[in-house]
Amino acid sequence: MHRWFGRQVRRLVLLVIVVVVTLLGARIYLAESGPPLEPWHTFVPKEMSDEAMDRASFADYQKAENTIFADIRSQVTDKLEPAERVPFNRYFADSPVNPERFSTDWNRSFELMPTGTPVGAAVFLHGLTDSPYSLRHLAKLYQDRGFVAIGIRLPGHGTVPGGLTAVSWQDWMAAVRLAMREARSKAGPNAPIHIVGYSNGGALAMLYALDAQEDQALIRPARIVLMSPMIGVTRFARFSGLAGLPALLPAFAKTAWLDLLPEFNPFKYNSFPVNAAHQSYALTMAVQDRITRLAQDGKLGGLAPVLTLQSVLDATVSVQAVVNALYGNLPDNGSELVLFDINRHTELGLLFRTRAEDLLPALLTPAPRNYRLTVIGNREPTTDEVVARSTAAGSTEEAVQPTGLAYSPDIYSLSHVAMPFPPEDGLYGNHPDPADAFGIHLGTIAAHGERSALIVSLDWLLRISWNPFFPFVRERVLAGLPAAESAAPVVPSAATEGAPVSPAVPPQPPAAPSEPAPAAP
Repeated sequence: MHRWFGRQVRRLVLLVIVVVVTLLGARIYLAESGPPLEPWHTFVPKEMSDEAMDRASFADYQKAENTIFADIRSQVTDKLEPAERVPFNRYFADSPVNPERFSTDWNRSFELMPTGTPVGAAVFLHGLTDSPYSLRHLAKLYQDRGFVAIGIRLPGHGTVPGGLTAVSWQDWMAAVRLAMREARSKAGPNAPIHIVGYSNGGALAMLYALDAQEDQALIRPARIVLMSPMIGVTRFARFSGLAGLPALLPAFAKTAWLDLLPEFNPFKYNSFPVNAAHQSYALTMAVQDRITRLAQDGKLGGLAPVLTLQSVLDATVSVQAVVNALYGNLPDNGSELVLFDINRHTELGLLFRTRAEDLLPALLTPAPRNYRLTVIGNREPTTDEVVARSTAAGSTEEAVQPTGLAYSPDIYSLSHVAMPFPPEDGLYGNHPDPADAFGIHLGTIAAHGERSALIVSLDWLLRISWNPFFPFVRERVLAGLPAAESAAPVVPSAATEGAPVSPAVPPQPPAAPSEPAPAAP
């Protein structure tokens, strides 16, 4: 019996070895048959360490940032080969998408000061492979309401994709702590501090707020705003680190990358290293573990209200994790979850992999809940009109409010990347503001033609990059800020329950969705 059992174990071990070797061999073959590594993949800027950031000021961080960008000019831009000096390469000095050609390089950390004495401060945390550009519209909203708006470039971002090969999520957290210290310094000792996070930045914002529940030395945010937060990621990310194992041997350096793509986006990487996926996964595990532990220990009572804006369809993050791992553990503290449903009045609905009517119910737990739930979707499956269906915390009654917005028939859903970008965004919008030009209009591309002709796949170009419901997002965010004459809420939020609803906002004109999908996991 023991001999038989021993033989079975040896066979199993041998089978596992064969499978692993086969997978690694396939990984090496696919990586080596792809495009070559370019200077922006191999150059790794020297960022501040997490220990240094915990001692540094915001001015110190910006000074180090300036050195990094100078190094990129000398080590990448100035050393490009003739074949790399092409218009679509953001690292080519004369490229129309070179960020240094613009009046503002939104890859850099920024600080927007309000007119007069600040009434508060807000820290803005961008997503993975992204840059401070992505939250500039929300930062301006805060600035206009009297807040200091601080957008920090997280380590490894905004420079070259190679920067993400050596960064850790602990480095990102150190940058968050630095930005929050700057917020307190600028706002004064008693003014409220908000933290706003998008995608991976949402996970960082949430983890910081949870850390502040236990660490009295940290500044507790008075409000948390999350957009497409990375509370959980796809299953592949769990094993993504294994994909880079062959890169331990210099001959197989390309296996350290999941995507090697042309860099034509001035404010976001297209290429994506294995380490970025691994760090994001580790971050989400830290967030979920912290939420669970603090909830079990009864330490979430002092947590600030959380406003989350999330698409029901999201190919980058786990929506179920947002609903269950985060909101399923929140106390009744005035938090709100806003879900943007699919468009049920489109012929594309016939092509959904899952029945359209099953998508939303599969995500939700029955009311009553500890948080306010608002679902943005069609009034009826036979109309483009969009309404907000809200259920208050502790209630089972649903209230329906018009939004004055409408779905375009050619859009079947929002996407992970669309949430913080209005239709007039110069890079991602479908109706870009002519004064907001950045060398390319990714949101207006409607690709029709033969396959294999473009430098990116058509799948990239089909993902919607702008939010047709940004007026609703804007008013939900503004509902938690001091009043201003220009503010007019579309639908009452948890903070303004019972307030009168303003006249409807005109629906955005229809346009074909388009935007290259991000490299995030």
